[in-house]
Amino acid sequence: MADTYVVERSKQIAAAPADVFTHVVSLNEWDKWSPWAAMDPNMTKTYTGDPGAVGSHYHWTGNRKVGEGEMTVTAVDAPSRVAIDLRFIKPFKSESETEMLVSPDGDGSQVTWRMTGERTFMVKVMGLIGKTMDKMIGPDFEKGLSSLKSLAEA
Repeated sequence: MADTYVVERSKQIAAAPADVFTHVVSLNEWDKWSPWAAMDPNMTKTYTGDPGAVGSHYHWTGNRKVGEGEMTVTAVDAPSRVAIDLRFIKPFKSESETEMLVSPDGDGSQVTWRMTGERTFMVKVMGLIGKTMDKMIGPDFEKGLSSLKSLAEA
């Protein structure tokens, strides 16, 4: 087994890259399209830093489905790439790098959501019982990208 995992999904969106980018660069905007926001409407959220800037930070604490974690923007290459350090605290600790990549595609954009992380002991155990990160997170990425598409095309 590899020591890292990658989860990646893409979606074509009929909106200019700069328009799509506004929805992914600011962590404050993620609640409008993130698949996890709806899983716990009572989730506690804290935002710090300048929205859309390197160093901006988002911390959440929620129910069993969303757990606890934080995201920090580590790179912004407008309007094509946002890199985010993603740390889950509960239900189990893990750390991964997340990227939102936006590229021109005809009259619109191609958006790719990618998460790369270390296959920790807990991730390996879940893989042994058939729960790979791709199977667990991939459908959420698909749902989020569909919501992002609806938002950006409105």
